[in-house]
Amino acid sequence: MYDIKALYEARSVADAIRLLQEHPRAQIIAGGSDVLVQIREGRRAGVELVSIFGIDAMRGVGYDDEGGIRIGSLTSFSHIAASPVIKDKIPVLGEAVSLVGGPQIRNIGTIGGNTCNGVTSADSASTLLAWDAVVELTGPEGVRRLPIRDFYIKAGVVDLKPAELQTAIIIPKVSYEGYFGHYIKYAMREAMDIANLGCSVNVALTDDKKAIRDARIAYGVAGPVPMRAPSAEAAAKGRAVCRETVDAFARAVLCDIHPRDSWRAAKAFREHIAVEMARRALTESIRLAGGVIDE
Repeated sequence: MYDIKALYEARSVADAIRLLQEHPRAQIIAGGSDVLVQIREGRRAGVELVSIFGIDAMRGVGYDDEGGIRIGSLTSFSHIAASPVIKDKIPVLGEAVSLVGGPQIRNIGTIGGNTCNGVTSADSASTLLAWDAVVELTGPEGVRRLPIRDFYIKAGVVDLKPAELQTAIIIPKVSYEGYFGHYIKYAMREAMDIANLGCSVNVALTDDKKAIRDARIAYGVAGPVPMRAPSAEAAAKGRAVCRETVDAFARAVLCDIHPRDSWRAAKAFREHIAVEMARRALTESIRLAGGVIDE
């Protein structure tokens, strides 16, 4: 049923790096919700695997020394959604990962696997991108940190060097403090389906709640990799909290996104709903931030 040449179980991050060096053709497996399906389909026939599932040091949600939110790459979607830190500081991430698959997938699937897959439809990816997340990568040469926007190279390809693994995702304090966000997933079904388009917005308002101090928006399935829409962000930043600003923000996303035609949805349809999703997500983010939109 599963054509696997060999399975090596890592006991620590250092052990995983050693195994990857000794077996340079081996691939990492964590929860296995994607890898095992691909093996069964024959796309990874005869593969060697290095399992990192037993490395508990790569699990959990907490704060780093600078107040950033640190999410271990082996943390499951269910644990992220239930985390008091996530609920308090960035509840939108918990809401986004709660839309992944069904309960079984969310219990076994990990945030690291979801991002390292490199697919643009990953529900966590656009939300992490909108929050300016940083990816922590550990390999033979030590630890490096990379903005998640630079982690995605092209469809299905991320910036992982030989014998390197993703050990954590960090959302800096400056990226979440004072921000409120909302995620919208559009799919053909309400559950157990891949997104036709995903849109994540977060916003920080001025102290009087009358103007937008900053706004960030990111999409999944609007291009070959998860992507931001800088034209929309610029259209809202510093502007009054009003319907005109929201509409300008929504229209501006068309300057940046590059959806494609597929059997799931036509390009024109994706562009249409991208505008509406931006409008709704910004509206809800402003409401969560305590703002009232003047018509």
